[in-house]
Amino acid sequence: MRFSSRPASLRPVSALSRRPADRPNPAPRWALALGAVASLVAGQGLAQSSNQPTLSLATPAPAAAFADALLRAAAPQEGATDRKVTDRRAADDAAIVSFYESRGGATLWTGAEDAARRAALFAALDRVADHGLPAGRYDAAGLRDRFAHVQTEAQRARAELAVTRAFLSYARDVSTGFLTPAKVDPGIVRDIPRADARALLDTFAASDPAAFLAALPPSAPEYAELQRARLDLIAAEATGWGPTVAANRVEPGAAGGSVVALRDRLVAQGYLPPSVSAVYDAPLTAAVKAFQSDHGLTVTGLATEGTIAEINRPPADRLASVLVAMERLRWMNGTVLGQRHIWVNLPDFTAKVVDNGKVTFSTDTVVGMNAEDRRSPEFSDEMQFMVVNPRWSVPRSITVKEYLPMLQRNPYAAAQLRITDRSGREVDRSAVDFTQYTAANFPFSMQQPPSDGNALGLVKFMFPNPWNIYLHDTPQKPLFKKEIRAFSHGCIRLARPFDLAYTLLAAQSADPQGLFKHTLATKSEAVLKLDAPVPVHLVYFTAWPDADGHIEYRRDVYGRDAELFSAMKAQGVDTGPEAPNLAGAEGGVEMAADQG
Repeated sequence: MRFSSRPASLRPVSALSRRPADRPNPAPRWALALGAVASLVAGQGLAQSSNQPTLSLATPAPAAAFADALLRAAAPQEGATDRKVTDRRAADDAAIVSFYESRGGATLWTGAEDAARRAALFAALDRVADHGLPAGRYDAAGLRDRFAHVQTEAQRARAELAVTRAFLSYARDVSTGFLTPAKVDPGIVRDIPRADARALLDTFAASDPAAFLAALPPSAPEYAELQRARLDLIAAEATGWGPTVAANRVEPGAAGGSVVALRDRLVAQGYLPPSVSAVYDAPLTAAVKAFQSDHGLTVTGLATEGTIAEINRPPADRLASVLVAMERLRWMNGTVLGQRHIWVNLPDFTAKVVDNGKVTFSTDTVVGMNAEDRRSPEFSDEMQFMVVNPRWSVPRSITVKEYLPMLQRNPYAAAQLRITDRSGREVDRSAVDFTQYTAANFPFSMQQPPSDGNALGLVKFMFPNPWNIYLHDTPQKPLFKKEIRAFSHGCIRLARPFDLAYTLLAAQSADPQGLFKHTLATKSEAVLKLDAPVPVHLVYFTAWPDADGHIEYRRDVYGRDAELFSAMKAQGVDTGPEAPNLAGAEGGVEMAADQG
């Protein structure tokens, strides 16, 4: 939540997608070789070093050969089976040809004058693991080998094209992620903009190559902290955190092997200094409390079954969470969070108001239950108004799936709800045979008037969106005492809705409490518009740095991280020596990555 509120580094690229007025018209295709051939005289091949590829071609072919070879290399390949991937590749290759035409055939990678670009790109490709990216997508070793075996202009053109394609893939992947989230889980409805190929090439060609590539990853400090955590966890994988705790419950005052294992694992994870004590003493109790706080557990100091399960997780599990969090941060790269914004981390069960990078308000939440049509989605939008004393118009899905069966058993069930016909007239329940209707033909609507017992409570906070998700009060306060709070139909219930209203209204009223309470006292539905819309971000981070850079972890309540990590592994992400214990759907993820 300490993202920069400015647009990320790739934002200016989109502004460069239009051709400047003073840019010369593209050179004809036959002229592509004019700039290229000059750099291929003997002795002007690629600079040789341990990290840079070496071009073996020493004698240039006729002037038009490189141009013709590049066009042939960029031509659509026969036998492609995925139409979307083929179309995307064709669009990129058209942009690539256009780019080289506009340069009069000057190379980007394979000329002697391209040494700095080459060095910067291959240095970046050699470090893709630092970002949790799949090295095989860019195949730096294969590109080096291709360069080493260039003997003809056709091979040289294919090498130039291959590096350009690898550059485009890397630039997009490291800046906005390599997975297409909705292909992995339909609940991730975040819009992921992908940089335009021509804009990337134009900007890169006009920039310092090393600086351009260094600016591509997210600039949020959380990203760097997750990278550091990745290194720490890889080191921990080599040694482990010691034997697991065998007992299901260990309490203060206990002694023995389970206490020793508990202490050793907390020492290994940084919660205690080394000790040989076999007693569950005060320092160990404090360490358990700190661990519980950092992992979203009820803080008691007792090593309960749930706490022990989390303490026993291996480094590989935490590494998986960190790698997925890095990918999620890349999806949000370029998202302007807002100087003031609301950050709703679903597995953390909290909603926070953040002002200029600092949390100024926080409340517990209840999120959608872990069922196919009730999980809260992930997206960003803008809160525009709040509704005080809201009426609840029951969604059609809830009406026919939940209330119709109740009415068929007892027409007076759910008496707090009004049943209305298509004209809005209230229906006399005694006059309706509800057993005659199905979910497909039920002709009535249901609504709950404003009241203390209204399902939405006494206020809801609106950021209109296609999924009809919003934040709201609730009469079901006891649910906030639970550790895992996934009970709603998808909307976000708030433990302290009035305080959130006061916080938001304080930006536009000298007496925010008075304004809200006066409106509430009318007992009539009323809208309070926000003078300045507030961005709302519904996110799903199971690994996230606190204000001091220490990584906190949460449970994967929807299994989304497991699905994402499975997709990442399918694409070849290096997960270290130990396979993480995450369950997830293995099928249907081969094409989850954004190819190209």
